[in-house]
Amino acid sequence: MNAVATTTSRWNRALPDAALLLIARVAVAAVFFQSGRTKVEGFMTIKQSTYDLFVAEYALPVIPPDWAARLATGAEHLFPALLVLGLFTRGSALALLGMTAVIELFVYPLAWPTHLTWAALMLPLIAYGGGRWSLDRLLQRQR
Repeated sequence: MNAVATTTSRWNRALPDAALLLIARVAVAAVFFQSGRTKVEGFMTIKQSTYDLFVAEYALPVIPPDWAARLATGAEHLFPALLVLGLFTRGSALALLGMTAVIELFVYPLAWPTHLTWAALMLPLIAYGGGRWSLDRLLQRQR
């Protein structure tokens, strides 16, 4: 039993929660930010091909395609940036999890293994926040 406890203690020191949450934040941010960058040219000019994609392939049942294109593109830039900073972590991860659910349900339902992987990274962020190495924690300390 002592050997197991010692090994566990070593792993916990080598991989503290703050590091695991930081890695999750950066991993999720990278996926969505890269997707967002494919939708624009220059800084934030949405490509015509993005609008076309939301009309033809990403057609959602409730929201007009041009709105969906703008909202998705904005979300894929804003929320990843906030995640990397660890600012409004829970809300940002929740927003991206909602976006993932929409993609899974209405756009690519057979991509559930990928979407489940994304969800597995976002759920701890929603549950625990950004961790010790985040602006959320810094702001919490100042209050």
